[in-house]
Amino acid sequence: MTTLTQPPVSTIIERLFLEADAAEARRSADFASARQAADPQDYLQYYARLKDQPLPVSRATAKLLYMLARSIRASSIVEFGTSFGISTLHLAAALRDNGGGRLIGSEFEPTKIKRARESLVAAGLSDLVEIREGDALETLARHLPETIDLVLLDGAKGLYPSILSLLEARLRAGALIVADNADSSPEYLARVRSGTNGYLSVPFGDDVELSIRLGEEPPA
Repeated sequence: MTTLTQPPVSTIIERLFLEADAAEARRSADFASARQAADPQDYLQYYARLKDQPLPVSRATAKLLYMLARSIRASSIVEFGTSFGISTLHLAAALRDNGGGRLIGSEFEPTKIKRARESLVAAGLSDLVEIREGDALETLARHLPETIDLVLLDGAKGLYPSILSLLEARLRAGALIVADNADSSPEYLARVRSGTNGYLSVPFGDDVELSIRLGEEPPA
């Protein structure tokens, strides 16, 4: 048994996924409305119009996050785009099962932060997570751990290259970066796939890019 697969975490995650499934039908209309109304460069306006949408990772991606965090025994995780906290719960559960650590998330929509924090408290995982409110270009530009083991990119896709730049110097050799819906950020994909920027990267499933930060591990 793991923290992920037993109550209260498992029941909270299932409830959140069911809520996300129920929102799927109206999501297409919301996306269309947001794209039509928002300036393409104004990601804050665009996502503000989707503040009631869970926008979760898939069930498969969520499990992948837990598995990756466990497999590298991650203790320091950064998440760009918390939303209602489904991915956050999976990553925090991995931290708990790894023996502890810290997850720093960023989300600019206050109502989503409130929901995510409530779920983390109910799951008994809130002590492992700090969710920073505001634009991630600011919230993730300061007060980060010296080394980062795993990064989840799941916010505004156009910001993926900029967020990676903010975190890059702190990525340890062997750190993993999971980018959801990465096909919507061609610049990001070109960077991690080039073979000359210090990454090895492959697509996973239909909508995820999994990358590893190359480099030499310090001697044991």
